[in-house]
Amino acid sequence: MHYLERYSAPAAQLRRVLQRKVILSCRHHGDEPERFAAMLDDVVARCVSSGLVDDRRFAEARAASLRRRGGSARAIAAKLSAKGVERGLVEEASQNTADQELAAAQLAARRKRLGPWSRGDRAADRQKHLAALARAGFSMTVARAVIDDAGEDEASAE
Repeated sequence: MHYLERYSAPAAQLRRVLQRKVILSCRHHGDEPERFAAMLDDVVARCVSSGLVDDRRFAEARAASLRRRGGSARAIAAKLSAKGVERGLVEEASQNTADQELAAAQLAARRKRLGPWSRGDRAADRQKHLAALARAGFSMTVARAVIDDAGEDEASAE
């Protein structure tokens, strides 16, 4: 309960956290962790049924948070999958329209000072900036749009 008070988590993440705690406790007390597997399943099931753990709510909230920070659809999907969210929920939560993806790429470029927001020689650093956006999960089409021309009006207005 203490973990769920502090963090929002999907069922798979809660299971991993509780499993680690069981293993540590069993190591200290000399018990076998397998004895507590049924109890662990019961606790996770009760948390899910009571609404304390909701994978859909977690996926939507985490995706929205990552989107606000300039995360690409690919990066959002990877982070949700790493937390143990089901594939179907990951696909639903991480879907971005083309406009959302472009806006996220612009946010990421602004945060990392790439393209129009860089202080250095843009022409010399173009490939590095494109590579940085590609590593962040954006397609080359979106990365080129941001680095080459998107944001020109914003950069000159500042």
